[in-house]
Amino acid sequence: MKIIKPTLLVDKDKCMRNILRMAEKAKTSNAFLRPHFKTHHSAEIGDWFRQYGVSKCTASSVDMAKYFADAGWNDITIAFPYNPLESDEISEIAASASLNILIESEESLRQANSLIKNPVGYFIKIDLGTHRTGVDPSNTQLIETLVSASTDLVSFKGFIGHAGHTYYSPDIEKVFQDSLEILKPLKEKYGGIISYGDSPSCSMMDDLSGVDEIRAGNYVFYDWMQIGIGSCQIEDIGVCLASPVVAIHKDRGEVVVFGGAVHLSKESVDEGGAKSFGKAVRLNENGWDHEVIGNVKKISQEHGIVSMDEKEISNLKIGDLIGILPTHSCLAADLQGHYLTTKGEKIQKIIKV
Repeated sequence: MKIIKPTLLVDKDKCMRNILRMAEKAKTSNAFLRPHFKTHHSAEIGDWFRQYGVSKCTASSVDMAKYFADAGWNDITIAFPYNPLESDEISEIAASASLNILIESEESLRQANSLIKNPVGYFIKIDLGTHRTGVDPSNTQLIETLVSASTDLVSFKGFIGHAGHTYYSPDIEKVFQDSLEILKPLKEKYGGIISYGDSPSCSMMDDLSGVDEIRAGNYVFYDWMQIGIGSCQIEDIGVCLASPVVAIHKDRGEVVVFGGAVHLSKESVDEGGAKSFGKAVRLNENGWDHEVIGNVKKISQEHGIVSMDEKEISNLKIGDLIGILPTHSCLAADLQGHYLTTKGEKIQKIIKV
């Protein structure tokens, strides 16, 4: 396999193990698995999930929902607040697929009822504590109004939540239990299902009983951020950016790679006051090693600056390839035009328009 520029490698075997593990967890928790496809953006990778009985998916945009509907997925939730400007596109998808949207205000639902021309379901987005979007669960008047506005065309399906603050919490089990304490009374009072998803809690909790469907997505690839949280082991990370070495500065203990913000994103994690935009590993004929040999401490548009000890630098020359485990695989994947498997097979993904 010839690689001459930054290329995201995908280890299918690792991804399949990750998918199977979550599918089994959903089954033992008596929940449907509706994985979030915003992580991989690929119809081909989406097909890997079908091998484990997955028939529903989650998208992060109307364009992504259309892409996966065209690929044969006919039960899709757009896990992003309803945008009335895209009502025609939503109606088009809903003409041939079962489609759900997210609602968090009377105005949004009023516009959906007015503008959408084909049947859709809607989930009421509940703020579980992340404070990004969603209805305050104590606002029972608004919740009752949104539930009662259900029609045959735009129909209430249940409550949806994303506990994104698990990414910053020292007690993920508590976040999950707190989320259930918010969502279960709503289901008991108003009906519908509970749709819940975030990779840290869905990965780390052995039992997710109490939710009706699981929407985690990052677990298919995982990344260095999930390592820091404790959601996975380094052996579980299924993607690695193959990056050419373009400069070596032994005096500074730095290697410069062709692989910067436009390949990895500017997402970073703080490690004792030092930033990490990814971790360097050695590539091998089967993919990459699981030993970290350097830290991507700084990036610009095309450049990645990797700190590395003298021994590792002495083994490199300009033109070599090293691997970078991304800090946030969802964003790194989104930035690619396509992927390569570790066996050299090209994987297509959604093309942004």
